[in-house]
Amino acid sequence: MATVLRMPEVMANAHEAVVSAWTIAEGSAFSVGDTLAEVETEKALVDLPAEQDGILGRILAVPGATTEVGAPIAVLISKGETAADIDAALTAIGLTAGPTAVRVPEQIPVPERVPVPELVEGPPRPPVPEPKPVPEPQPVPELVEGPPPGTRIFASPIARVKAREARLDLASIVGSGPNGRIVRADVEAASSKPSAPAAPAVIGELAAGGYTAIPHTGMRKAIARRLTESKSTVPHFYVTTDCRVDELLAVRARINESSPIKISVNDFVIKAVASAFADVPSANVTWTDTHLRLWDSVDIAVAVATDGGLLTPVLRGVDRLTLRQVASQVSELAGRARAGRLRQDELEGGSFSVSNLGMYGTTEFSAILNPPQSGILAVGAAKPQAVVVDGQVVAATVMRCTLSVDHRAVDGALAAQWLAAFTARIENPLSILI
Repeated sequence: MATVLRMPEVMANAHEAVVSAWTIAEGSAFSVGDTLAEVETEKALVDLPAEQDGILGRILAVPGATTEVGAPIAVLISKGETAADIDAALTAIGLTAGPTAVRVPEQIPVPERVPVPELVEGPPRPPVPEPKPVPEPQPVPELVEGPPPGTRIFASPIARVKAREARLDLASIVGSGPNGRIVRADVEAASSKPSAPAAPAVIGELAAGGYTAIPHTGMRKAIARRLTESKSTVPHFYVTTDCRVDELLAVRARINESSPIKISVNDFVIKAVASAFADVPSANVTWTDTHLRLWDSVDIAVAVATDGGLLTPVLRGVDRLTLRQVASQVSELAGRARAGRLRQDELEGGSFSVSNLGMYGTTEFSAILNPPQSGILAVGAAKPQAVVVDGQVVAATVMRCTLSVDHRAVDGALAAQWLAAFTARIENPLSILI
């Protein structure tokens, strides 16, 4: 029996999503568990798996178009069923038959004519002029982004963003990815050509005030909403430490001489965070309205800067990972984050975040909490400076770190205790490796 496939709620409380690409063509058979389409949310690209065997009978959602959660996106059929079965399934839910199904409007009941009471004769009244007919407004053609209905263009989310920024028509770009999929490199190559055609939709409009208006992306809206919620509803406080990292830098250099995976300072920081939670486990908590959640494992979100905005994929069970495993997993997650290939579950959870701007030369900053997490560590650059050791002024490489804390879940003394444990681990890097 033909069934209608609807847009799932791929992210909690989401009201809409975008079918980025259909991975199989109309008329193709699939098995349970096969990916039917890639659905793009505000932050991630999610595979839409088949829940049973069948055939993709008809595609309703054009790739790149925003679709409400619960709206029909395709019709699935069984072997032996025909277009008539597809039309019947669409008609049953109030959609007209055809490749671009349209909902049939409900019939509006016409009220019964109410009898008008007879007027009593009186003085003659001047004739009422008949109203002049109002000309019907001419329909304005709707501006539709992307290819015309029925044309499928396969492109990665980052490629779509880059194409919009460069005002390129995806239909004019030849993809070099699997099955002709357009990837970032294809868009960059096309934008470097002097004769690259401009897309019909205007992305930025030059205003009279001398600025360019750039429409918000879904990711930028999500970031703005969450950070506003965090700063306005979560009571932040901050504690800062200076870590001497000369020994850490020396240990890192010796490891990287023979390690096939290069270890970064940030990898040491992430592992030191997990070790500090092992020393002060009562700090590994998050706040809810009814109770504190004391977590058994240490799941740490790592801030990754992408072209579309900041993403925070979560590294699970860092307390059980080796330093090399941390480096490998962070590198893999960061690469997929920049390519727009993270799954939604990889962006959820975690009780703590690490944000490192030291690689950009920033000495010190304070980060905003990522709810419902209770802490985020802002890591600055490691720079040489004068310090006092045993009454003597000596040169040392110092890295300043600022801890932002949710005061509802963690008190000041507990935060200071945790930060002291973190500093001790950083300054004694061999304790991180054991």
